[in-house]
Amino acid sequence: MNDMTTSSAPRQVTEAARRVLKTEAEALYLLADQLPADFAAVVDLILAAKGRVVVSGIGKSGHVGRKISATLASTGTPSHFVHAAEASHGDLGMITRDDICLLISNSGETSELRDLVAHTRRFSIPMVAISSKPASTLMKAADHRLTLPAAPEACSIGMAPTTSTTLTLALGDALAVALMEERGFLAEDFRIYHPGGKLGAQMATVAQLMHDGSELPLVDAATPMSETLIEMTSKGLGIAAVVTEGRLVGVISDGDLRRKMSDLMTHTAGEVANPDPITVPTGLLAAQALAVMNDRKINALVVVDDENRPEGVIHIHDLLRAGVA
Repeated sequence: MNDMTTSSAPRQVTEAARRVLKTEAEALYLLADQLPADFAAVVDLILAAKGRVVVSGIGKSGHVGRKISATLASTGTPSHFVHAAEASHGDLGMITRDDICLLISNSGETSELRDLVAHTRRFSIPMVAISSKPASTLMKAADHRLTLPAAPEACSIGMAPTTSTTLTLALGDALAVALMEERGFLAEDFRIYHPGGKLGAQMATVAQLMHDGSELPLVDAATPMSETLIEMTSKGLGIAAVVTEGRLVGVISDGDLRRKMSDLMTHTAGEVANPDPITVPTGLLAAQALAVMNDRKINALVVVDDENRPEGVIHIHDLLRAGVA
């Protein structure tokens, strides 16, 4: 009997997992097809706001609300979370008349939100509600309503917040992304809010990691190779940028040296250099530079400006040290 229980358990749990995921996936498709009518108006409201998006909820809605607020804040929309219970004990003072309140309650009857609702009505603070009950107290009081479609919870008893929290979270992501696109929020902006860790490293630009100034191995096209080798060796990056009147005309790599080793010293830098080198602009993301290096199987790239003037050299070791790879 124990053997039967053991053998059947994996099948039962995987079936349960698939059922949950399919139930929630179907609900997400339903939300996409039945996007709340006020969605665009809420985006416009937030774009025009002078203050922050203040998000609040209690229980699971509160946990989801914290994530929505964090996503908004990290993608260019100022936001903070106010705990619904703490709001009634002084934290209402965190909300100004320039703010917008985004209140979350699946039932729309959460008692802990009453003081927040009253506060927004008293001071004419715009209030957006997310709920699956359009006729609820919260939704009736709201200026804008983001109604979730009717969809069953994914748990076996149909009561634990599962599908509803997934829908709320996804709707928050949809808001954040729509606002990003309307603001023209770029990768460079994203890095400002994510300077640390792996993500921060990947969002760094080439200009922030490259060798420039006196560290740049730079020679004129007419420079004899004896002097060029000294420049390459002293800078230790394995390449030299070759210029004529300040503009890049070629790059010498260790591979170029090996290919012309037999009569190397009889040539100038311009004669040895690859006249069609791979270069990158200063604004390129470090992660994109790494992709170029991996694709072309090279260890270093010359960084140029809009007029093809060398600005620096980015080496794969720089990317490794920064945590990009």
